[in-house]
Amino acid sequence: MWEVLQSATDVRSRVTEWMGKRFLAHLSKTGFDLESSWFVPSRVLAPLRRNGLDPVPEMARMQAHGPVTRLPLPVTVWLVTGYEASKQVLADSVAFSNDFGHLRELGLFSDEAPGGLGFSDPPEHTRLRKVLTPEFTMRRLSRLVPRIEAIVADQLDLMSMKDGPVDLVEHFAMTVPALTICELLGVPASEREEFQRRSVSRFDLGGAATTSLSAVSESIVYFRELVRAQRLAPTDGLLGELVRKHGDDLGDDELAGLADGLLTGGFETTASMISLGTLALLRDPGLREQALGDDKAVNGLVDELLRHLSVVSVAFLRIARHDIEVAGTKIKAGDIVACSLSQANRDPSAYPSPDVIVPERPAGQHLAFGYGAHRCIGAELAKMELRIAYPALVKRFPEMRLAVAPGDLSFRKLSIVYGLHSMPMHLGAQPSPIQQVL
Repeated sequence: MWEVLQSATDVRSRVTEWMGKRFLAHLSKTGFDLESSWFVPSRVLAPLRRNGLDPVPEMARMQAHGPVTRLPLPVTVWLVTGYEASKQVLADSVAFSNDFGHLRELGLFSDEAPGGLGFSDPPEHTRLRKVLTPEFTMRRLSRLVPRIEAIVADQLDLMSMKDGPVDLVEHFAMTVPALTICELLGVPASEREEFQRRSVSRFDLGGAATTSLSAVSESIVYFRELVRAQRLAPTDGLLGELVRKHGDDLGDDELAGLADGLLTGGFETTASMISLGTLALLRDPGLREQALGDDKAVNGLVDELLRHLSVVSVAFLRIARHDIEVAGTKIKAGDIVACSLSQANRDPSAYPSPDVIVPERPAGQHLAFGYGAHRCIGAELAKMELRIAYPALVKRFPEMRLAVAPGDLSFRKLSIVYGLHSMPMHLGAQPSPIQQVL
């Protein structure tokens, strides 16, 4: 009798899983609005939502019940919210796969693989990362410091010449990393608006869910054309350098995938950090003073803001290669695992008073850039931009303030990379009551 019941249970489980995969495959082809979908449980969407600068309370409640939670979906998806449990998953590329092909096999996506480092496993990932690593050492990146300082100064000059409120997102937070990436890759700065459109589309899931996948496809096509141009006449940018050094070993698709991965990791994330970090500075005069301190003070501030804000809400999905236990939870081969970076960085077992910004915390322990072999290769570049942008902004506009009530700020409602749609700012001193009347 037990064997019969067990067999029936297995059949029911397989049928449910099959139906779930077909359902998700249908949605990935037709598109759907996650934000307005009544059939998606709030617990499933919670990792992609925020309450201002904080994770939604439901995330803390899940974490309090345990570091690993199964989400109510027709396929088996585990959400990891614990700090140590997240490190275990992110560091283990043997037990957990990032390969995009596995997601396609599960019926989640039908588009072509985005390429790059984020959706590949060793040894392929190791081979590609080895190509990029020398270009992202502090020694190599230091050559960009004068250019980043000039980009920041130019944008501050342009902002100061505008009448009335200035949108910090549009005129500073987006533009600084866009121009930096263009400089890094050797892409014409005149094309930064297209960069912004592609990058924002892939991360904002508030509209049709397939928009992000089509944005990836468009970007790959664009970078293929750029790679072909670089092969004919390599420039001084990173793509030109890769073509000169590794052009015989890397195909156009691989180079395009690497470029797209750098755009993905280096533009939207830094833009969100600039705007959200500025909002945190506006709320706390002590943090603004820290931004004007010495290098050690600024470094500590940047690192703590990265932890506290964790703009990348969830790491790339992993697929379990074999049965494994994570924090006492048995995960089976084929299960999907999602690590909530924003909640792991608020784990009270790892950070005392995790919801408070404490720039003096020990640096470099947070998961804002991921962990292990897939840790963001551009982490040092992002920190370099933030270390330049925050102090320059505070020093140039010491009396800057929001031009709208905090409750009227427009945050992304549902996004892998969290951020603000806009951030209207008054840059000068607040007029006196008499001046306001006049």
